[in-house]
Amino acid sequence: MPRSDAAPGTAARGGVAALLIIDMQNAFFEDDKLARVQRSLVGACNSLIDAARRGDAPILVARTEHLTDRSTWTLSMLDDDQGFIFSGSHQADIVDGLRVEGLETVTKTRDSAFFGTDLAGRLRALGVERLVLAGVSTHNCVAHTGADAFANDFRVSYALDAIGSTNDQYAESMLEILSVEYRQAIVGQAEAEALLS
Repeated sequence: MPRSDAAPGTAARGGVAALLIIDMQNAFFEDDKLARVQRSLVGACNSLIDAARRGDAPILVARTEHLTDRSTWTLSMLDDDQGFIFSGSHQADIVDGLRVEGLETVTKTRDSAFFGTDLAGRLRALGVERLVLAGVSTHNCVAHTGADAFANDFRVSYALDAIGSTNDQYAESMLEILSVEYRQAIVGQAEAEALLS
């Protein structure tokens, strides 16, 4: 899997960094593959939160929530006539142990945390120029958020130890595309923490 050296200069460039934790909610960890790595992902995300707090870096938590009236459902949800992650449900709750109390939240209904939200404006108001992304799933919501961050002129680093996927092959392919085509860095835990602190 490509690391930050596949994206020359990206991790080294300056700018205010923010941590964005994506979809660390019970619903996504119903998948057996993610359930097996839940504890390690929570630990890695908490370490990033600690680093961001030490560095006074903004921290935002993106979470998916839908309404039961179908008004927020995706095409696939409508096609299958099956809703998912309804507001106020156990599925929508943050996973146990993730220390996000009091942190700023972005509520989304699509894969990208930028789509249909005010995330870009909020980040600009905070002076943010780069994002460290963590959470699930790598090839879906994390990747779509990273691609939209590029479109909104934010530099991105993926915290490899703090992201997880239901499909390793898809995750590796998406990260390769994003790192090469968009020059988005894939970094280990120590480097991700250093970007935030």
